[in-house]
Amino acid sequence: MKIRIVNHSVHPLPAYQTKASSGMDLRANLDSDIVLKPLERALIPTGLFIEVPMGYEAQIRPRSGLAIKNGITLLNTPGTIDADYRGEIMVILVNLSTGDFIVRNGERIAQMVIAAHEKAEWVEVDELKETERGAGGFGHTGTK
Repeated sequence: MKIRIVNHSVHPLPAYQTKASSGMDLRANLDSDIVLKPLERALIPTGLFIEVPMGYEAQIRPRSGLAIKNGITLLNTPGTIDADYRGEIMVILVNLSTGDFIVRNGERIAQMVIAAHEKAEWVEVDELKETERGAGGFGHTGTK
């Protein structure tokens, strides 16, 4: 699949890091460092603008390395970039650690996955079909 992209950053285009990767890393496009204090969040620009084909979305997800090593993740995850959005890709980073985290220009801050989606059509009914699970949720099967 080919996706049109405008790159207003000085960084390379997002790329798959391995042959089997589903996500491409997004880099911060900053004029100066941003310090995220514990529990602070910031909207980080990437300098990228994309044209996602109809029937697809771009999902913005956390990077596992930043999460486990630094307590950095994304709010509103996965973030969705719809096919009709033409603004800059921005990433909402949050610091869930107990120490400051510095976001530097060019740092890989998130990953983007291109995914197909369907349009749903509601069929209003009086009741739903029964299943073995029923209404069980929120950990109803236990932890062991």
